[in-house]
Amino acid sequence: MASTAPAERLNEVKERIARAAALARRSPDEVTLIAVSKTHPPEAIAPLIESGQRVFGENRVQEAQAKWPELRERFPDIGLHLIGQLQSNKADEAVVLFDAIHSVDRLSLVTALGKAMDKAGRRPACFIQVNIGDEPQKGGCAVSEVEALVAACRAAGLPLAGLMCIPPADVEPAPYFALLSKLARRHGVSGISMGMSSDYETAVTVGATHVRVGTALFGERS
Repeated sequence: MASTAPAERLNEVKERIARAAALARRSPDEVTLIAVSKTHPPEAIAPLIESGQRVFGENRVQEAQAKWPELRERFPDIGLHLIGQLQSNKADEAVVLFDAIHSVDRLSLVTALGKAMDKAGRRPACFIQVNIGDEPQKGGCAVSEVEALVAACRAAGLPLAGLMCIPPADVEPAPYFALLSKLARRHGVSGISMGMSSDYETAVTVGATHVRVGTALFGERS
């Protein structure tokens, strides 16, 4: 039974995405499911890959470097997304390892990523992280800084895919998701990375193109 659990969890999440998309008169194909594999070992990740999941998210460059090269040798069609904060001095390593970076939040990082992409000849998709609830403990740029950061990304030649946010905990997330969708439209970007295990269905109804789901796929951490 244990071996079927990852497939069952994956199917349930996909079904919920499909239902939420239908409510919003969207196709579920418009939503990329990112399985958040941070802190999970390769032996916990492989069953999800074998069940058909192809896009994964990690929080830290170092952790991803330790476990993904071997997994990608076995499964070369995996897409790997960095969803955690990125230090500028790790930009070179991140550009080599990841296919998308969801946490671009300051001008110094834009500059570092532009140089790293030129050096590596690789251009991962970039999302600007917005501190949508104006929370001092969270990463992301202020809503008022989005315009300048969008312009900086475009000037530096970064492939700007969209915007990302993590709404405040323990409050209704829909207004924050709606604000991010509005900002994305205003700035002419199509990607909207929002929604986690507790609220991804709401995010899909409000326009998410990427949802970052960990617990619902991997189960509670021990």
